[in-house]
Amino acid sequence: MQKVPMLAEGYEKLTADLKALRAERPKIVDAIEEARAHGDLSENAEYHAAKERQGQVEAQIADLEDKTSRAQIIDPKTLSGDRVVFGATVTVLDEDDKPLKYQIVGQAESDAKQGRISYESPLARALIGKSLGDEVEVTVPSGDKFYLIEKIEFI
Repeated sequence: MQKVPMLAEGYEKLTADLKALRAERPKIVDAIEEARAHGDLSENAEYHAAKERQGQVEAQIADLEDKTSRAQIIDPKTLSGDRVVFGATVTVLDEDDKPLKYQIVGQAESDAKQGRISYESPLARALIGKSLGDEVEVTVPSGDKFYLIEKIEFI
């Protein structure tokens, strides 16, 4: 069983989503019962929609339960060193010497617009294990990009 690294806030988000989905279960059962009361199930759109939603919710619950059971919560403030690791906040310079700042996080908490990239992304995979001053090459759909690691922080 492979551990899934994530920050504490990512774990809290997953558990909150799980709680909300579990709370939705009784409502779906009620909707199914109400739709059954309308009679013929073969042409009952409400019944089929409720059953479909039930399947979606159960699949999401199973996925979230799996992720939370395998979660390895990492606090970046307890980390240190001169190499890029999960949880590190890295400032890189792009080819135009424009600084870009990224935090390497779990898949559930990634948000590129906020500078939080998944450890499974091409850029994060290229950065992990590298040190200050290293140049990194990343192959993306638009071509190869080069970055210089300017700063590594654990915040």
